[in-house]
Amino acid sequence: MRLSILGCSGGIGANLRTTCLLLDDDTLIDCGTGAGELDSERMAGIDQVFLTHSHMDHVAVLPMFADSAGNLRNAPLTVYALPDTIAILKSHIFNASIWPDYTVQPTPEIPYIRFEAIKTGQTVVSRGRKITALPAKHSIPAVGYLLDSGAGSFAFSGDTTYCEAFWNALKQAQNLRYLLIEATLLDHGGERAEISGHMTPTLIAKGLHKLEHPVAVLITHMEAGREEETMREILALSAEFSPEAVRRGQVFGF
Repeated sequence: MRLSILGCSGGIGANLRTTCLLLDDDTLIDCGTGAGELDSERMAGIDQVFLTHSHMDHVAVLPMFADSAGNLRNAPLTVYALPDTIAILKSHIFNASIWPDYTVQPTPEIPYIRFEAIKTGQTVVSRGRKITALPAKHSIPAVGYLLDSGAGSFAFSGDTTYCEAFWNALKQAQNLRYLLIEATLLDHGGERAEISGHMTPTLIAKGLHKLEHPVAVLITHMEAGREEETMREILALSAEFSPEAVRRGQVFGF
């Protein structure tokens, strides 16, 4: 399996793109502005999208992505998400007012999008790859994902504050090689972390110390303009785990 980072920032501007990960050549994990890095041919090759939650920085390009690639495809784009996430997208985006309802257009028989509900702990097997929804604790219903090739696995937290069940799930992944974890808030924003459902350097350190096997730690979703300050706080608390800021364009094999 190969995971390419198309977007990993908490904001936009200049070369910043919001969350979107490309798994091999046919699957997206979230569909933030990073999805716009794909040309039409590569868009047409995407068969499925796995959403962590419905916040704009993770779904912003999905409506236009479905439109741009729809006429190049012979089957609907399958979008996996929690039932709450699907309901929000149908009500607030694919509602014929903000954007066409591509779950029934251009025809009900072959629409551009087909939503598929998932639940925490559920595994979807696709071309021999296992994609499992991990527990998360955000301000709205959300999941992370564990991507497992059999030989190795890559965990992505999505947006979450400290979640005991998330870290316990990682302890069960014996072949875990990479952990991509969000770091939205600095430690002085700790009081906001529980309310907004985000991580701080202290909460990241708390979770990492629960892991019982080595893993490459990658930091994502940092607040735009505060990346260096955020990494300094993370390194001060978790230097033994050698955390690194993930960069757009990086590719990881596992």
